[in-house]
Amino acid sequence: MVVSFDLGGLLIPSVPDTLGIVNSTSTVGPNAGSLAAEDGRSSRWQSHRTQRRRALIKAARKAVHALGYSASMEDIAAAAGTSKSVFYRYFGDKAGLQLAVGEVVIGQMRDKLFEAARTAQSPRESLGAMVSAYLQMAQTSPNVYIFVTRTGTADALTEPTDPGSSAELAHFFQQITAMMEESMRTYLAQQETPPALVLAAPLWPLAAIGMVRAAGERWISMPDGHTKPSQLQLTEQLTTWLFDGLSP
Repeated sequence: MVVSFDLGGLLIPSVPDTLGIVNSTSTVGPNAGSLAAEDGRSSRWQSHRTQRRRALIKAARKAVHALGYSASMEDIAAAAGTSKSVFYRYFGDKAGLQLAVGEVVIGQMRDKLFEAARTAQSPRESLGAMVSAYLQMAQTSPNVYIFVTRTGTADALTEPTDPGSSAELAHFFQQITAMMEESMRTYLAQQETPPALVLAAPLWPLAAIGMVRAAGERWISMPDGHTKPSQLQLTEQLTTWLFDGLSP
């Protein structure tokens, strides 16, 4: 094949080469155009499905917030202005919808907790900020919180590898546990800490998450009134219990 170069270093085909190109394109076949069009339609359809799925997740979240965490697929679909068959087509069943909404909600909760920990100036402040962020997220919509955390047949915190636990929730707990353990080890390294406490340190994040989770879920279910602590009061008390031990 004969070629030449222009001053910019670009290949310029000679006449025979041009003829070769023309001849080769004629052998592509009549289906090339239809295949390209089909690929374009497939890409557009996938984009449409992705956007539609996001819209359904957003609508389901609003519906659960308003109707309650036990709302049926039919109720959720009606609130979203569509049929339940649409939700079944995109999510399979209610458990699938819970997982899809959970990916969004738990992801936002994880970002809030990590941001709270990053901006803190001390281990105690970091812990308090994380407790506060967790309670705020749960309080914003108790129905949505329960909808996405009460999934599966096994507890994601204590049995993260069980097939019956929520993989998304288990991953969330594992990330928070690792961050808390690192922060606590840094704190203990600066103190005169008994060896037994150092050995038990890896279990402290699990205990902390379990306490905040249990207390928080009980708290959001309490009726408003003088017997219910404020979010700030509960944050300060939980932080004290976890960081300083039980004290009057």
